[in-house]
Amino acid sequence: MKSYGSSEELFLRAKKVVPGGVHSPVRSFRSVGGTPVFFQAAKGPLLTDVSGKEYLDYCLSFGPLLLGHRDPEVEEVVRETASLAWSFGAAEPYSLELAEWIVSRIPWVEKIRFVNSGTEAVMSALRVARAATGRNKILKFDGCYHGHLDSLLVKAGSGLAGEASSDSAGIGSELIGNTLVLPLDDESAVAELFAREGKNIAVLVIEPLPANYGLLVQRKEFLQKIVEIARSHGALVLFDEVISGFRVGLRGMSGELGIRPDLVTYGKIIGGGFPVGAYAGRADLLDLVAPQGPVYQAGTLSASPFGMRAGLATLVKCERENVYSVLEERTKRLTDGLLAIFRKYDPDSDWSVTAHSSLFWFHRSTPSPIRTVDSIPNGHKEAFANVFHLLLTEGIYLAPSGYEVGFTSLAHTSEILEKTFDLAEKAFKKNKV
Repeated sequence: MKSYGSSEELFLRAKKVVPGGVHSPVRSFRSVGGTPVFFQAAKGPLLTDVSGKEYLDYCLSFGPLLLGHRDPEVEEVVRETASLAWSFGAAEPYSLELAEWIVSRIPWVEKIRFVNSGTEAVMSALRVARAATGRNKILKFDGCYHGHLDSLLVKAGSGLAGEASSDSAGIGSELIGNTLVLPLDDESAVAELFAREGKNIAVLVIEPLPANYGLLVQRKEFLQKIVEIARSHGALVLFDEVISGFRVGLRGMSGELGIRPDLVTYGKIIGGGFPVGAYAGRADLLDLVAPQGPVYQAGTLSASPFGMRAGLATLVKCERENVYSVLEERTKRLTDGLLAIFRKYDPDSDWSVTAHSSLFWFHRSTPSPIRTVDSIPNGHKEAFANVFHLLLTEGIYLAPSGYEVGFTSLAHTSEILEKTFDLAEKAFKKNKV
């Protein structure tokens, strides 16, 4: 491997030419402190940093690597693709194969359009919803993240229910004036807002499994009720399954809940680790998209042959090998084992874990399940940062933020889990000396 120097040296260089030294904020380690680790290689469950040190990876590029890094079957397809083409900017058969595979397995996906990211997918789906309804307003929820689109990078304001305020500099009030924000887990607030604004709301958008501000598992009854309320007022329902789609199961959270959204967005796994997003749903809604309809959306690099072929290879293997039940069992084993170690060496902190399928999130114990941002215990950020660095030192890599979730993959075998427990035990023992 090429010699790059240390992570510290690279970070100093990066800060001179890149904002904050990184190309996405969470990579900076600002939430946990310290210097970000610069990685140069990955394979299976392992990351290798620029100094040659290996880490067991439970971030997995924030979710898409359901099979682990460079799964042999997927890598073979990627290598073959590199010998065929890198990009077309034209029609090709690979996106058709992936589209047909997805449409044939998910009843509410009647048509699908591939884009390059989750943000782009949500942006496009919202445009379709506005065109279909002739309405302008959007309802979103605190604790759900839908990408860095101006109209959705907002939080609840301090005034009347539903008001929003910018969650980023550079977003003017005119850009968020049509965005309404409510807390999660509150059906009555949704009912009250629709009673007042229902005729103006084009779409209710929500992560059915919020996984960007901790893992805020929602009650099925809440999700069913808000969908019912939205539809009773003529609004569309958009499920953002960029993270949960094809990770919690072949049909995502929509399938698990038995709720058929009008529109759904995907990303992460459908690209097999390559940059891919998609918006999909009812055929009559997708037929509004150009060139068939009046809703314009385009992308020169959309449906990259690498993402299309790697994504299909990933999904085919997931279906064939019943990956989801395997990962659910491994995730439970991982979280139970780590939780026992946390509590053994840090008994006063009363650690707990929320897990769903192959996603997990460690946090302080609370009297009831954490379903809203306001329910996250005080001091969580600092407590997580301490644990993060303890584990990092011994070679366990978690997402560098207490508000990001962790993931397991098919590459996290029983042997890897045992190694994880050994390293975690070692880390906490050292801290007690």
